[in-house]
Amino acid sequence: MKLKDTCEVTVVHEEVVVKVQKELPNVSGMVQIFKALADETRLKIAYSLTLEEQMCVCDVAAVIGASNATASHHLRYLREHRLAKSVRKGKMVYYSLADSHVYDLVKIAYDHATEREDSPDDN
Repeated sequence: MKLKDTCEVTVVHEEVVVKVQKELPNVSGMVQIFKALADETRLKIAYSLTLEEQMCVCDVAAVIGASNATASHHLRYLREHRLAKSVRKGKMVYYSLADSHVYDLVKIAYDHATEREDSPDDN
């Protein structure tokens, strides 16, 4: 049996609404994280950095099939949004994920996207 998407009656549970509204943080920082990862190329880069701890711009460009300038642009965007960090070693610039939180976000997103097809929404 398929469940309807809306309640059949309107009943607002005031205590729940008030409690949640009091605890709801400003989500703009979270929005920026998800916007940054919503781009397919940047998500491929972030996922690549879960597989290899550190990659130079040239290697990232080769992985995503783009120019060094394009890869550098996306890496800089990730760095500016605190999702990646960089270090210069001589003439090379190497990037890695900013911290374990970013690693976890990317891995969890992958795990969720690849779960079995018979999800709870199939009721």
